[in-house]
Amino acid sequence: MPAAYDTIGINYANLRQPDPRIGAAIGAALGDAATVLNVGAGTGSYEPTHRTVTALEPSIAMIRQRPAGAAPVIRGFAEDLPFADKAFDAVMAVLTVHHWSDQPKGLAELRRVSRGPTVILTFDPTHRGFWLTDYLPELITIDVAQMPPMSAYAAALGPVRITPVPIPHDCADGFLAAYWRRPTAYLDPRIRAAISCFWAIESLEAKLERLARDLETGAWGEKYGHLLELESCDLGYRLVVGRG
Repeated sequence: MPAAYDTIGINYANLRQPDPRIGAAIGAALGDAATVLNVGAGTGSYEPTHRTVTALEPSIAMIRQRPAGAAPVIRGFAEDLPFADKAFDAVMAVLTVHHWSDQPKGLAELRRVSRGPTVILTFDPTHRGFWLTDYLPELITIDVAQMPPMSAYAAALGPVRITPVPIPHDCADGFLAAYWRRPTAYLDPRIRAAISCFWAIESLEAKLERLARDLETGAWGEKYGHLLELESCDLGYRLVVGRG
């Protein structure tokens, strides 16, 4: 979705800050890799600062938002990585696989250029339980259509380790489920602008009117108020680690 991100990504850097707890999980999975390729790098979230990182990103809008001092970036696509076989100690890809036009080819490319781990943060499309889908069932349809099944990773990468990534209640990275304990955030068009799936739902404002009413009347709290006692929640995000 590179062209779409030239629109979606306009204010991405401000709304999609890396969460340190998620970053720690990614860093641990990278092991002792000294050179890392970040595919679908966006504005540079989760790029480790103590390693030599090369970033690859298709969207000009995202590239322009990379901060001063960020890793050098190449404009390109996961499906056709411009690097030699086993060029990097590790490869990482964070919440990007669902935007690729040819996911099996992109995953094969990640494996090709890594001589060590391939670390992917993604979402399991079979996961259910996020309350927002009660208001926007289209989110399930979108996930099933664009998210690879978890079996696809082993098929492309060989043996993989897949672990849940619990989302903290105060997650700094504003992806879809980040605001699971802050429901009013989904009524803010500025926040929604940096979440790609919202751009695919027609008449979104009208469909969110029921959420607004339920928050005002207390109906949301009656049904989901128990979530406010949780520090983190498994919402289907998964860390996939292939070993080359």
